[in-house]
Amino acid sequence: MIIIKTVKEAQEFSRGQRRSGRKVALVPTMGFLHEGHMSLVDKAKRLADCVVVSIFVNPTQFGPNEDLAAYPRDFDRDRALCEARGADAIFYPETSEMYFSDASTFVVEEALTGTLCGKSRPVHFRGVATVVAKLFNATLPDFAVFGQKDAQQVLVIKKMARDLCFPVEVVVCPIVREVDGLALSSRNKYLSPSDRRDALAINRSLRSAAAAFEAGETDAAKVRGSIVAELQAAGGEVDYVETVDARDLKPLELLARPLLVAVAVKFGPARLIDNLLME
Repeated sequence: MIIIKTVKEAQEFSRGQRRSGRKVALVPTMGFLHEGHMSLVDKAKRLADCVVVSIFVNPTQFGPNEDLAAYPRDFDRDRALCEARGADAIFYPETSEMYFSDASTFVVEEALTGTLCGKSRPVHFRGVATVVAKLFNATLPDFAVFGQKDAQQVLVIKKMARDLCFPVEVVVCPIVREVDGLALSSRNKYLSPSDRRDALAINRSLRSAAAAFEAGETDAAKVRGSIVAELQAAGGEVDYVETVDARDLKPLELLARPLLVAVAVKFGPARLIDNLLME
């Protein structure tokens, strides 16, 4: 496995792979990797001959009062995990490599980013779309593999790739959870033992919502209310609980498939997101 630090080197690496007739898959990450990321690497290996994992904590997707400086980092651990899982390369650029000091060009998606996380994090998806476009141009992948936990991000990236004619197939993998149901996240590191126990209310409330829907409940307000009540009873500070069409994130007041129930809630210092997808 090799470590690539510059865009030019990354492009040369991918072009060399393609000249050899090999397909390239990209797994974009911000590092501090866990089994959820590794499941994406596994999928990438099934799709392509060569897997590139990018590790870059992207400053433009953090707001002024968010956790950019505190975001967990451990490159040596990440490198060992990627090598053990069979990745071929890590693209690990400095911020100055990804953003010129006078950079003034950004990618903005306007149909999907005004709701859910985009409402409380107004600069977030401009930063996400911009950095993913840069990663696509740097690593020139045939496939890019993302996780369903970031459901809104997945839709934004799919839309961006289509609208801007990127020759990349965006592949989405299921949420990976701990045995007790907590969705894997790098920010789980922030949770104290008691916060972590309380945070189990997230998956528990989503499973209760799924059971209610399967039993015939279609009143979205009632389903959202039950989720909010359970999260607050566990001590969570709710950012949002939304029931939306899984294709376009339009709000649903009468529940129907394809349904996405999306949650963002703080337990202790950690803002956690999770969702339930019923297609």
